[in-house]
Amino acid sequence: MKKILILFVAVSALCFFGLALFIGNFTASRLSTTAINEAVMYSIYAIEEADHAKALDILLSRLSQELEQANHIAQSRNMIVLMVIGVYQAIFISALIFLYIYYQRRIITPFVKLKDFAKNVASGDLDTPLQQDKHNTFGAFTESFDLLREELKAARENEREADRRKKELVASMSHDIKTPLAAIKATAELMLTRDYNDKTKYQLQEMFNKAEEITVLVNDMFHSTLQELQALKVNVTEFPSTALVQLIQSADYKKLVEQVQIPDCILMGDTVRLVQVFDNIIGNSYKYATTKIEITAYFDGAMLIITFRDFGKGVDKEELPLLFGKFYRGKGTAEISGYGLGLHIAKYLMLEMGGDIQLSNVAPGFMVKVTLMLA
Repeated sequence: MKKILILFVAVSALCFFGLALFIGNFTASRLSTTAINEAVMYSIYAIEEADHAKALDILLSRLSQELEQANHIAQSRNMIVLMVIGVYQAIFISALIFLYIYYQRRIITPFVKLKDFAKNVASGDLDTPLQQDKHNTFGAFTESFDLLREELKAARENEREADRRKKELVASMSHDIKTPLAAIKATAELMLTRDYNDKTKYQLQEMFNKAEEITVLVNDMFHSTLQELQALKVNVTEFPSTALVQLIQSADYKKLVEQVQIPDCILMGDTVRLVQVFDNIIGNSYKYATTKIEITAYFDGAMLIITFRDFGKGVDKEELPLLFGKFYRGKGTAEISGYGLGLHIAKYLMLEMGGDIQLSNVAPGFMVKVTLMLA
């Protein structure tokens, strides 16, 4: 602002200087007219003395001198005025340019930066600070926005930390719950082998079934939490295809799977995670189909395809793309326990192993296709 004030004073001074030159030039013209009048008076005196030739010489001589002097003074004055006007125009144009640059840098540019900053914050970028200029007229104003960004960033970090701790707590509790559940299941299974009456055996079987349901739910919750914490790691190694038979038989505790035949080959995958995938596929068939399960395997290029087919009623065609969504459950499953996490986790695990899992309806029944890479 000081620069603008100084510039205004300088331009005003030039204006007064130009006005003074104009008045001086006008005064010089008046002085020349007075001298001419005096020459005329001398000529009149000469005429009165009857010396007409002398009068004419005096008049012409004085007129010539005064005209020459007046012309010289006028040219000098005009030259100075033109120079001043030129300088004034140059300074005026320079002042306009300066004002434009000042307006652009001090007003327009800060607001453009503020606009871009607001877009970054709206898109979730809280790490890029707002570039500030200590000489900026709106420095304090823009600094407030950057303080707001820092507060938002701190609040988001606190929220993430709180969410992480909550998930770690859920994962820890889920893991700890599995130990007493395993003891309950083992006790119930042992008692079922003894000679009790039908009512007692039914109660023991119900206790075992409920413990099994709780175990499945706790596993789903545990694995989902670990996945969100990026702790659900997949260790891909080579293993023989004969191991798949053991994994499938281990998951089929109700013995609804027919004879499994897997062609001999070497596969790439994580057998620990495949147990979770097969447990989920076969467990879903137990819950929603309760029929026998037919398993086939064949090669497709560099992949081994394993299909799990039951003979239930399947699912609606519109629901197929949604079944891999987290917490999504199909229609008619409200009375069946579950949280809609199993297929979501299975999809994540298979993709991490370089394979895939796909769902489709068949006539009759439902099919799950698991793809594994050949070594």
